[in-house]
Amino acid sequence: MAFAIKAEICDPRAPAFTFAAQKTMYGGKHIAEGDVIFLFASENEGGQGLVARGIVTSAEAIAKKPGITRQTPRVSITVRGIGLALRRLGRSELKPFIDWNDGRPESELNFKFYRQATNKIVGISDRTAAFLGEFF
Repeated sequence: MAFAIKAEICDPRAPAFTFAAQKTMYGGKHIAEGDVIFLFASENEGGQGLVARGIVTSAEAIAKKPGITRQTPRVSITVRGIGLALRRLGRSELKPFIDWNDGRPESELNFKFYRQATNKIVGISDRTAAFLGEFF
């Protein structure tokens, strides 16, 4: 399984990235060392969407806080960058893909990242990973 993260990314050209205590959704909590991850610079922090691809070099689940019944799983990861995106893919490009059940990679990304616009790590389908691979 491949993954994608939408987070604040100040320098997409950095050789490595650290993301602490990131929210996970749609299978994102299963991320592990060696997984491929696509990095989206969050528009919430002034980013432009897809900026890089990387390999997870470490992943550590964050323990849930006692006494809180509903908690989104969180994970801290480090990533080694392996490529920069050659074309733009962000919220404005994905916004038209609103039929979330049409099976299109664009619709999957729109649903997982922008239906609830918080930053997060998500699991993505093989088809969507192949689609994102075309941007590199």
